Amino acid sequence: MMGPNHPDYRRPRMTRGLFFAPARGSCVTTRCCAALLMVIAAVPCPALSPDEVMVIANRDVAGSVELARYYMEKRAVRSILELSLGQLQGSIGRADYNDKVLEPVRKALAEREPTSPIRCLVTVYGVPYKVGPRGPLPDKSVELAQWRQKLQAQQDISAALAAEGRKNTTAFQQSEARVMQYRAEVNRITGAETGASLDSELSLARFEDYDLFRWRPNDLLNNPVPEISRTLMVSRLDGPSLEIVRALVDKALAAETHGLQGVAYVDSRGITRRDPFGQYDASLRELAAMIHRQGLFEVHHESTEALFQDGDCPRTAVYCGWYSLKNYIDAFDFVDGAVGYHIASFEAVDLRDPNSTQWCPAMLRDGITATLGPVAEPYLQAFPKPDMFFSKLFAGRCLVEAFCATNPYNSWQMLLIGDPLYRPFKRP
Repeated sequence: MMGPNHPDYRRPRMTRGLFFAPARGSCVTTRCCAALLMVIAAVPCPALSPDEVMVIANRDVAGSVELARYYMEKRAVRSILELSLGQLQGSIGRADYNDKVLEPVRKALAEREPTSPIRCLVTVYGVPYKVGPRGPLPDKSVELAQWRQKLQAQQDISAALAAEGRKNTTAFQQSEARVMQYRAEVNRITGAETGASLDSELSLARFEDYDLFRWRPNDLLNNPVPEISRTLMVSRLDGPSLEIVRALVDKALAAETHGLQGVAYVDSRGITRRDPFGQYDASLRELAAMIHRQGLFEVHHESTEALFQDGDCPRTAVYCGWYSLKNYIDAFDFVDGAVGYHIASFEAVDLRDPNSTQWCPAMLRDGITATLGPVAEPYLQAFPKPDMFFSKLFAGRCLVEAFCATNPYNSWQMLLIGDPLYRPFKRP
């Protein structure tokens, strides 16, 4: 079978189970499909069960298997895959990932498929959380030279327009769009932007081959029947120390037992433009309004360019905001079970560094129970929209279901950190 680096390879279409495009002009088919979708959407989605979860540990790192089995005991999970991945490291090369992680995972999934199919993977401390890029595509030197020539010529056009003071014109915008297009073609051939978070890559373990460049659309995004998807849900129990990671399990269970109580803090920036920045800021504002409408928590909403400062956020149960790049502000006193994330690039690059100022390791160190963030530049549109993610949690979905139903991309940069079965707002 041709691999994704073969010059003639084309990525197979990822189908969405029952979802398909009806034949053009077939009104009956269109009406039937619409009716089917309405029926499917009306059926409650079965909750993820422990029997559908498999934990992945690294037997070569002290404490990794023990942590995995501790989680399994607490959550009645029965499936574990112990890998041999060497000593503790954050990254793994693409070839080693394929041989030492992907293939064993595929084999384990296939063995369980007939009797107890797996829907969710949990990677734990000791398993690398980043996968390196692939190499350049073979036999593409002529095509690469052509794209580079086009890119340089287009960059010259943009520079000339800028020098003439025409940056606000349609001509400049069209030229810059072509620059981005040509640069993407260069990067696709050279292998740039082909690294990913290991967990995001593992979500596509059931897909034999796919194009390794940037991202793949997430098949679970807003999917009303995720249980029939081939895409896996993936979460991670990881952080700056084994003690911190083990506490993620304990705090999730405590919050489920006693209830998640505290205050919600939302930090928008007052952006009203109709671009992606404005859309995400609007999502943060809607999150604050939704929490207030539902009466879930007391809400503190910072709606200016300012950020919450040291000591501003006692008893934090929910947090979401932006934008302080790789510069965590110790404003929060997280309660057991707290869930939150900061929308900024590179916030999980050094996930295990106890002294990091990136938001993911710093929030874990400060006591948050679940968070998410990127291991490299993800671009803004890769983040779950805050109002959508938290609305799934508030509706009673477990952590990994809420994330996967709102995560735009797979084979990309995002990590979910926390107990995947954690349901802070469990419904009867």
